[in-house]
Amino acid sequence: MRFDLSSLKTKLEHAFAVSPPESAITSEEEDLADKAAAFIAGRNLSAPALMLLETGRPLNFLGSQFLAFLSPFVSIIFSGAVEYDRFARFLEKRASIDCLIRHIEARESQRHG
Repeated sequence: MRFDLSSLKTKLEHAFAVSPPESAITSEEEDLADKAAAFIAGRNLSAPALMLLETGRPLNFLGSQFLAFLSPFVSIIFSGAVEYDRFARFLEKRASIDCLIRHIEARESQRHG
């Protein structure tokens, strides 16, 4: 019996995948992250927001579920329920925290030149 490495590779190709391809950040989600970052940086909340995002990174999926509870308050950031729901789904993705941090840091550097 011959061991076929290519067959084994094909069978195990996605066995250790961390994120499915559909979890890539879209340009629409980048815009939502930028909108949230503008709100945060505009109110001088960048440092606490970054600290909260970094420490809560392992819990980002639970955080997205917590947004359902906060929906009445988040309406001051997002224009409607559809945009808010898109942001909650965005936060379910692993890469969302890095994306949001990147946008907050960019907004903060714009403010301080």
